[in-house]
Amino acid sequence: MKDLNLKDKIAVVTGGAGVLCSEMVRRLAANGVKTAIIDYKENRAMELAATIGRETGTRSIGICANVLDQKSLVAAREEIHRVLGSIDILINGAGGNSPEATTGVEIMSGKEDEDLSETFFGLKIEGFDRVFELNFKGTLLPTMVFASDMTGKKSGAIVNISSMNSFRPLTKIPAYSAAKASVNNFTKWLAVHFAPAGVRVNAIAPGFIITDQNRFLLTDEKSGKLTARGNKVIANTPMGRFATPDEMTGTVLFLISDWAKFITGIVIPVDGGFSAYSGV
Repeated sequence: MKDLNLKDKIAVVTGGAGVLCSEMVRRLAANGVKTAIIDYKENRAMELAATIGRETGTRSIGICANVLDQKSLVAAREEIHRVLGSIDILINGAGGNSPEATTGVEIMSGKEDEDLSETFFGLKIEGFDRVFELNFKGTLLPTMVFASDMTGKKSGAIVNISSMNSFRPLTKIPAYSAAKASVNNFTKWLAVHFAPAGVRVNAIAPGFIITDQNRFLLTDEKSGKLTARGNKVIANTPMGRFATPDEMTGTVLFLISDWAKFITGIVIPVDGGFSAYSGV
């Protein structure tokens, strides 16, 4: 079978020092991809880059940048050009939810004495703004900055990190579900726009992985046990467990490799069957 053809390519990973994307960076480096880890926490990004360099022997650098600040992204691109070279791959991994855009209850009771602050009517528009900016604009701006290298040489691959929420919106998190649905739409639009320039654009939609963003919904802070919601997730996942971050990396490697060179504009669920299960 044909080689992945990834060795010595240069990848930018936003949110690169987070739980999910740090595993992607490790797998990229293990396959010879030079990586630029973009994270708003500089020490975290630089420490991960140093660790990956020691473990794999592949060059990795950590850069502090804000995915919502175009100037900081342009400065990051200049640093990448100086140290690594022209960019071949972009993984838009920055994202997250906000408690301010999360309802206290899953559905309204419809009772006259219902506490509306725990329902849709208690959501904060500031939370919606934050979630949409981080997930959608935080995908848009890095693409504007880093993809120009790829279109310039008519070669490259972009992978956006969506969510299974984008297909089947979950209760309690309307902003996050809608924001990730917008990432799906943008992925398809951009795939068409970039196709003549030789740049492929796809996305993965991870299932449930316990992260800092969703831990408060899925586990009890005091006992560490699953909440009722966490147990419901497991009951509706045919594979009967949460995913681990490393289980997302195989699909990402496939999408950026020559094995997928005629694939663009798709969103692949990696969710243990959650999006396929009706619950019955």
